[in-house]
Amino acid sequence: MAENINEELSLHRQENHGDQVLEHLLGHCDVALAASEHLLVRSHEIISKQIAPRGKVNSALLEDNQFAAHGFAWTATYVEALRQMRLWAGRLDAVGRFGELEALILQATYGEYLNQLWGGIAMSQGEIVRPEDMGLPDDAMAEFDMPEVAALANSGNHISVRERIASLITNGNFGDVGLDDDILIMMADQFRRFSDQKVAQHCHKWHVNDELIPLDLIDELSALGVFGLTIPEDFGGSGLGKLAMVVVTEELSRGYIGVGSLSTRSEIAAELIVKGGTASQKANWLPKIASGEILPTAVFTEPNTGSDLGSLKTRAEKDGATYRIFGNKTWITHGARSDMMTLLARTNDGEPGYKGLSMFLAEKPRGTDDEPFPAMGMSGGEIRVLGYRGMKEYDIAFDGFEVKNDQLLGEVEGEGFKQLMATFEGARIQTAARSIGVAQNALELAISYAGDREQFGKQLATFPRVAGKIGWMAVETMIARQMTYFAAREKDQERRCDIEAGMAKLIGARTAWSNADNAVQIHGGIGYAEEFPISRVLCDARILNIFEGTAEIQANVIARGLLSDRN
Repeated sequence: MAENINEELSLHRQENHGDQVLEHLLGHCDVALAASEHLLVRSHEIISKQIAPRGKVNSALLEDNQFAAHGFAWTATYVEALRQMRLWAGRLDAVGRFGELEALILQATYGEYLNQLWGGIAMSQGEIVRPEDMGLPDDAMAEFDMPEVAALANSGNHISVRERIASLITNGNFGDVGLDDDILIMMADQFRRFSDQKVAQHCHKWHVNDELIPLDLIDELSALGVFGLTIPEDFGGSGLGKLAMVVVTEELSRGYIGVGSLSTRSEIAAELIVKGGTASQKANWLPKIASGEILPTAVFTEPNTGSDLGSLKTRAEKDGATYRIFGNKTWITHGARSDMMTLLARTNDGEPGYKGLSMFLAEKPRGTDDEPFPAMGMSGGEIRVLGYRGMKEYDIAFDGFEVKNDQLLGEVEGEGFKQLMATFEGARIQTAARSIGVAQNALELAISYAGDREQFGKQLATFPRVAGKIGWMAVETMIARQMTYFAAREKDQERRCDIEAGMAKLIGARTAWSNADNAVQIHGGIGYAEEFPISRVLCDARILNIFEGTAEIQANVIARGLLSDRN
């Protein structure tokens, strides 16, 4: 085989021997995937000795060896990405849809990720984890010296590959995403057009003016069934799966992350009720959520606790037919214009950590800009934020706010944390979908500007480093998309997917930020101007690595899950 895979592919294309070249590429990827999986096995063996010497993860050792453990999580995520991209290519190839663009995306994925597995993965800016950081010996990388692996690593993501990808996607075709369901394809098209016509033309004004998303747009989304996508048909929903939710969320977030996020709290509330609610609670709340009659908000986080939910201090004191809520909550999205709170509070001060927590479906009146929380025992104000506007963020203080007894989820105390944990997979999958939408938006803005702008008598898009950025943005967006589809399919088949959801969110959030940052760079100075949409996308992208579990929390979840016995 020629050392440069891309040159060979181009040559065979000219000679009409494309099928032979594609088979060659897929074969090389199979060898490289096997080598990567072996590397992961070796990593698992070594990290297990550091963190789980007796067969069970030791929390103190996990913290002491956090950098190595999180590096292992990223390594596992990269290997899963290679696996999912190879499966994606195989599915397309089987039905005759694996064309030049898809082949180039696949080989660029392998070319780049193989090099990073060998030389260092960027967990964040300035945090590069290398094999030696995880204690891997030199012989752990021996299989990477195989000719097939070396060929992909040396040439798979060559600048000429990225340039060719950039030239192929200028027509709006970013590669076959591999959906094999006519309903999902139709939904993607429908919501893509909705975003273009109803969202993209207006959302920058909402952002700059820090305005709430108009209610008439929310009403249109309600009529389209966005809030009831995964709610069972018996309760007024569409009864679709998480993959459908991902497709819709991605397209709406491509228009604007605020619109793509409108259904997040409805998804969380519905899943809480479906899995933990009484028959009466399901009958009462689910049809109202599905129709958009009520807008829920999630009231979990507290000042100084962050992801440490076991340290929550907000308490719910039983008082006859009601509970009285006392305490403070923060980072409550869409808090004022919501009608119901999924509220996590401590019902038993004597139970430490998670055991004393209970979940409430707490009804509340909608607020206004002038009076955001017009309810007795409840007050609060807006938190001004850089991006992710359109719903607004709030601090809320409770001082005797009353919640009826029948609004205790499942009407059982002490189950709140367990009930919430059951929603984390779905919430993180949806956040990964939002990340894909933001990443795609940044990519499209970069292409548009690079195609229109001229510098030194040439179209900006023709400069190799600009085209290279655009090409890689398209590749990693597809990687994030396939990882998210994989997690959603696992969830739809009722398989445990906390690790897969964490991986999808981890790589999706990083891709959104990377794409937005590169798109600003392509725009140059005007990309930093508030009047240009890419400045908004940059601000919106940054939050994705923080909410629904930070990148560090995701890495911890992945490492702990892979090092534990999940059976």
